[in-house]
Amino acid sequence: MQIQLDHTIVPSHHKLASVKLLAELLGVPWAETGLGPFSPVFVNDGLTLDFIETEEPFPVYHFCFRVSQADFDAILGRLNAAGIKYRSSVRGPVDMQINTDYGGSMIYWDEPDGHQWEMLTVSYARQPT
Repeated sequence: MQIQLDHTIVPSHHKLASVKLLAELLGVPWAETGLGPFSPVFVNDGLTLDFIETEEPFPVYHFCFRVSQADFDAILGRLNAAGIKYRSSVRGPVDMQINTDYGGSMIYWDEPDGHQWEMLTVSYARQPT
């Protein structure tokens, strides 16, 4: 069996708002409650992001979603409609530009808890062999 990431826990100060926003932007299902204290975002058939609410400080997490160009365009449209600012580099200025350096489309945006979301159409981490 190939090893696959099934789920990960995402800390949040405003769990339901974060879950709803991410799910709506990605166009995927979510639930107010899941197993235990979690609110899940069902990214695909094999990956769930389980948000947990906490008052404690937590580090900024970075998640990258690889999508088709059609999905990229749809999600970008939802980002623009929601007025969410994005950038073309992970630590760069909010320039509202799309990075095309790796043969595809790529952007980054921050969610209200500070986590960094990345969306791309061609993986720079796994170049085709």
